[in-house]
Amino acid sequence: MNPSRTITIIGGGLAGCEAAWQAVRRNCRVRLLDMKPHVYSPAHSSPLLAELVCSNSLRSNDVESAVGLLKEEMRRLDSLLMQVAAKTEVPAGKALAVDREKFAAGITAILENHPLVEIQRQEVRDLPPPVDTTTILATGPLTSEAMVNSLVRLTGQEGLAFYDAIAPIVVAESLNREIVYQKSRYDDGPGDYLNCPMDRETYLHFIEELARADYVPLRPFEEPHYFEGCLPVEVLCARGPETLRYGPMKPVGLPDPKTGYEPYAVVQLRKENREGTTYNMVGFQTKLTYAEQKRIFRLIPGMEQVEFARLGSIHRNTFVCAPLLLQPTLQLKSRPDLFLAGQLSGVEGYVESAAMGLLAGINAARLSNGQQPVVPPTETAMGALIRHLTESDPDHFQPSNVNFGLFPAWETKIPKKQRGRQRAEMSLAALQRWQEELAAKLTDNLPLR
Repeated sequence: MNPSRTITIIGGGLAGCEAAWQAVRRNCRVRLLDMKPHVYSPAHSSPLLAELVCSNSLRSNDVESAVGLLKEEMRRLDSLLMQVAAKTEVPAGKALAVDREKFAAGITAILENHPLVEIQRQEVRDLPPPVDTTTILATGPLTSEAMVNSLVRLTGQEGLAFYDAIAPIVVAESLNREIVYQKSRYDDGPGDYLNCPMDRETYLHFIEELARADYVPLRPFEEPHYFEGCLPVEVLCARGPETLRYGPMKPVGLPDPKTGYEPYAVVQLRKENREGTTYNMVGFQTKLTYAEQKRIFRLIPGMEQVEFARLGSIHRNTFVCAPLLLQPTLQLKSRPDLFLAGQLSGVEGYVESAAMGLLAGINAARLSNGQQPVVPPTETAMGALIRHLTESDPDHFQPSNVNFGLFPAWETKIPKKQRGRQRAEMSLAALQRWQEELAAKLTDNLPLR
């Protein structure tokens, strides 16, 4: 069968790459446009596609958690990102983390060598007109001002914006292993994380210095609307002296093997690559100045002489008011030939962004092939995200990670300990039925597993 007409995808991040893969699986040609290496956003530094910038963690791999369930759904829908993640995984306890360089290189190589994919390295500043093609806009949370203005002109709606921060990465050999110990929370044995323990006096001194530190100011016209799930460490500190101890510096389940006791507070470090040469400071996204990051983070026990492979920074996230603008198929209400995918659509997180790219790719291919776009069942994690995007109150809409609070309410009372397993069983059964219904109608070729 000859490939159907070409789908244009703007943006080579996680969502754009996943969308491209789903489209070519359905016999569509893809023209993937990415501005790197000619233009870089403030958070990007690699010319590779699917660059991970904030963390190498794709979060929990437990299918009884909402994000673990979402990843399993994506695997059953033949996700490219989940395939490559499995091949480039690094130890991270119960989480799925990847070697960022190998992950991006793997995805780039697959798409560059696919006969139905044409990759063009160029910046796109305006939305293409509604001609004889289907377009997926997946430019991500750092969409350029020019593209945002183009989207606003089309929709007549002002975009929403908030601010996100990324955590520093440290060089492993610069850590003091006489102080730092290896352990995952609650697990026996060494575990996958490095832990920097603090006693009470050290912790109080640390938060005192953090509270009076210099940080990168926002410009006069910018208003700080941070995503609650990724708050800068200094913002958390400002909420009270115990906030960090009950957040990213929680010591529970991490006894120091030298003493057998839990420290007063702990800074955790997670592998950035398989070799373990660099580590990410877990939960330490920040907008401190570079000089202050070096000064204050070297107050952490075991990090007195630490070298930084990358310092933290702050960047803008842009997204649309999805309940006003999007159909459940991820098509714009005002222009059905245009799909939005990734964080721009109003989700938060790597996995969620890729999942929206997956659905946009499926539906763009269906539209190009003369078929009706589809919506996953509401019982699934993907369906729960779509429900959040399209059924939330537009006046109070904010991006969200996938969580069980987005799923339909229980029809009967379920014991708390059984809810994760029940959600997983219901979701995967609904997904299976959905795939079988599509296959029975001969309208798709989704894999049945």
